Amino acid sequence: MKKNEEVTVTIEDLTYEGLGVGKVDGYPLFIENALIGEEVKVLVMKVGKSFGYAKVVERLTTSPDRVPLTDRVGIRIGTMPLQHMSYNSQLVFKKKQVAQVMKSIAHMPEVPVFDTLGMTNPWGYRNKAQVPVRAIAGELQTGFFRKNSHNMVAVENFHIQDPEIDKAIVAIRDIMREYGVKPYNEKKNIGNLRNIIVRRGYHSGEMMVVLVTRTAKLFPLSKIIPDILEKVPGVVSIIQNVQPFRTNVIMGKETIVLHGEDKFTDQLMGLDFHISSRSFYQVNPVQTEVLYQTAIDAAGLTGEETVIDAYCGIGTLSLALAQNAKEVYAMEIISDAIEMANENKALNNITNAHFKVGAAEEVMPRWKEEGLQADVIVVDPPRKGLEKEFIEAAAAVEPSRIVYVSCNPATMARDLALFAELGYVTKSVQPVDMFPQTTHVESVALLEKA
Repeated sequence: MKKNEEVTVTIEDLTYEGLGVGKVDGYPLFIENALIGEEVKVLVMKVGKSFGYAKVVERLTTSPDRVPLTDRVGIRIGTMPLQHMSYNSQLVFKKKQVAQVMKSIAHMPEVPVFDTLGMTNPWGYRNKAQVPVRAIAGELQTGFFRKNSHNMVAVENFHIQDPEIDKAIVAIRDIMREYGVKPYNEKKNIGNLRNIIVRRGYHSGEMMVVLVTRTAKLFPLSKIIPDILEKVPGVVSIIQNVQPFRTNVIMGKETIVLHGEDKFTDQLMGLDFHISSRSFYQVNPVQTEVLYQTAIDAAGLTGEETVIDAYCGIGTLSLALAQNAKEVYAMEIISDAIEMANENKALNNITNAHFKVGAAEEVMPRWKEEGLQADVIVVDPPRKGLEKEFIEAAAAVEPSRIVYVSCNPATMARDLALFAELGYVTKSVQPVDMFPQTTHVESVALLEKA
């Protein structure tokens, strides 16, 4: 196999990244925008010892799961890598992802993996946008980086974002152009406006705008702020965040409130939540309620249980659990998040939720020493999954059920295997599609004490 060689292959499988897999004499080629069963003529782009990459030159047969592209740019920038698949086939693909790791990593092929819970309308769902600001042909532009590069592609419609957010970004872009604001140049570390972040409450319609700048200077603020308020409906908060370092980390440590307060309000599971510029808040509000209800149902709450919620953030799931449990004890390592969780607790007049700052693997043993007995533990960790120390501490509390909410099937499967060694049997896994048109999938696993 050589680079620039043209070959014809039949797509046999899809990778976790949604790439088609075709083989030439047993040598696998990974191919973008190709579906199982399709026969394609491809140009080999890159060759390695074990596998290579190729691109489609001609599609000789077409899968019945293929649909027309909504926007080819979404493939170039990686925001919609599955948009060529029918939505039902996306849901099947995501179930297969979860089932495969349950077999290969957790070594639990017998555990039921249910059909993926999808959306009625799998478009325009994201309630948060973080878009870079750069100069293209000498003009300030907003958009996204081409895959595997820092070359920005100008984009006005992301298709998977709330359309009102897309409109807001274009309006803010035009305001910045009008007043000659200099876009950031990361190679030279000059210019000022680095990113525009827009967050919008799905139920409330309230909008927060965050302008990420290289320096604290942003001129002319006296004109920029009134223009944003006039041209972007629903804005209740405008924040400037200063990120002076040459880094991929979007936000810096310094935050300046330019209008309103550093928060906006939205509703979730019938509760009100204040969300700050730094708060983690699930980006798909419709599916978040599906995900949370799935977790609550798995927990089997009757109103008499004591629940521990690890990695609680600003308390969204904790307070939803509190409506169905006797007491909820929750922890989070980020102190600002716990401060906002307590604010949200008061906002909703909830008295049976208790929040603690600290690492889950450190707080859990302390609670056990203090005599806290939990009937159910709910975990919703970051992509890296759980620390082994936390798994051991959670098992030591001896809850009857553990509900594992995961954004990474592979680390979830790894952790379920560790729980199994400590006497917790995985009963089922429910995939939930939080990110249509992408390869990501969330899951809710139910574990019971053997």
